[in-house]
Amino acid sequence: MTPPRLGIGVIGAGRVGAVLGAALRAEGHALTGAYAVSDASRERAVQLLPGVPLLDVPALVERSEMLLLAVPDDQLGPLAAGIAATGLMPGGQLVVHTSGRYGTEVLAPLAEAGSATLAIHPAMTFTGTRTDLARLVGCPMGITASPELLPIAAALVVELGGEATVIAEGDRSLYHASLAHAANHLVVLVDQAREALSRLGIADPGAYLRPLLEAALDESLRHGGKALTGPVGRGDAGTVAAHLEALEDLDGTGAPGEHGDTSATYRALASAALRRARIPEQSRSAIRDLLEDRPPTEDDR
Repeated sequence: MTPPRLGIGVIGAGRVGAVLGAALRAEGHALTGAYAVSDASRERAVQLLPGVPLLDVPALVERSEMLLLAVPDDQLGPLAAGIAATGLMPGGQLVVHTSGRYGTEVLAPLAEAGSATLAIHPAMTFTGTRTDLARLVGCPMGITASPELLPIAAALVVELGGEATVIAEGDRSLYHASLAHAANHLVVLVDQAREALSRLGIADPGAYLRPLLEAALDESLRHGGKALTGPVGRGDAGTVAAHLEALEDLDGTGAPGEHGDTSATYRALASAALRRARIPEQSRSAIRDLLEDRPPTEDDR
């Protein structure tokens, strides 16, 4: 049985909202309109949602059976409260947000006005282009809703091509922190390595890093900390000392536009690696002293 088609209003035609709107439209839902603030969002709506009118929020509320709220986390609560305060909600509307941080409590004002509220968070990085539509297929999506509404959230995930996982309301912050820590901080780490290799004159540092990083990512996804390699994993304190000296020199003589934060990141991540490494205690202690910038003790000599 084909589920009923909905008239959907997209509030926030950013990278996420425009892509999800396009995906739902491809499944036969009608888009009643989109709300876009920036020039980039308006252009994205033209590219991904051709023919969909750009409307203000009250018009979308009045026209739509479902609202897709795809706005930054800190705007979500005020937006929900603001919509509820207008008194325009007829009751029975479906309201879905895409924030990883929040469950449905942030939409409480709308639930009190009679809306059915859901949280659906695709665990992927969006580029805001049609490339993302194919990447939705098989994408894990964290859903949060009241028990009677979970089937609706799961059905929407299926329509988007994803795979639903239920995340409890109280677990959303840890859920989102784990994803942000992995994806966002990986970008920082790779950017630091690119900057360092660029200083050596390597023309395409991204291409140079690709074989190493793809293998490391694949192994760590499969085996976790057991995939750890390198000087910390071997207990090579001398190599760690050389790395720290080189990176501190790099940070101290950085060119304009570079960030000067690589050695601090190395120390923090190497300390975390040390906790996972299976090495003799003497090697562990020597590396720990280096990372904490402590002189060696008599026992280390």
